[in-house]
Order: sequence, then structure tokens, then C-alpha cells
Amino acid sequence: MKKAASPKKEKEHLKDNINKHNFFDDVWDVARQIPKGRVTSYGAIANYVGTKLSARMVGWAMNGAGSVKPKVPAHRVVNRNGMLTGKHHFNPPELMQQLLEKEKIKVVNDTIVDFDKLFWDPAKELGI
Repeated sequence: MKKAASPKKEKEHLKDNINKHNFFDDVWDVARQIPKGRVTSYGAIANYVGTKLSARMVGWAMNGAGSVKPKVPAHRVVNRNGMLTGKHHFNPPELMQQLLEKEKIKVVNDTIVDFDKLFWDPAKELGI
């Protein structure tokens, strides 16, 4: 039988979960503001929410966004080169590209065409 965690450790664990929850909520709030027909990057969102080095955590937030209400347009978040690196989290994986193409965003070889023109920077658009 496992020994119960001390109240101090339970409090630390709870604090970590609350912080992660708030971080994910912040990420999802930014993602919801990406206009149709535009895309941003994991790093741009991380920078906007004040954790510039947390692009991977933004990816985790996007991965967990599938059942979040209101909906999060996770298909509009790509890597810094415009590649659909998160597509394997969609079911089926082609769905990410299909959703982008529905918004008139052209994708070739899993990469956004004219990424620089379509890039939406939350730091510029929403202000820091």
C-alpha cells in the first residue's frame, strides 16, 4: 500500500495543477482570437502569455483543446516555420490541413504557403 503524500506535497501538487490550468486557459484565450484565414505559432503564443521559452507547453495546451468549450481553433497554431507539426493530434491527422484549407489557407507538404503573410502575432495584434 502506498504511503499518503504529506499535506505540504499535496498543496504543492495542487498549486502546480492550478498554475497549469491557468496557463492553458491563457493559451486557449489567445488561440480563440486568431482570425479565420490567419495562423500563429506556438512560440508566438508563449511569448504573448509571458513564457517565451514555453512553446512546447503551448503545444500541450493545443493538444488538450479538443474538448474545451468554447471551442479553440487549434488548427491555426503551427510551428515557427509554418509546419503542421500538431497534425498527428487531430483525428484523422488530415483534419488539421482540411480545416486550414476551408479557411482558404493553402498547405503544401504539411507547410503553410505564404506563412509570413498569414502569420498573426498576438504581441502586435493584442499588444503586450
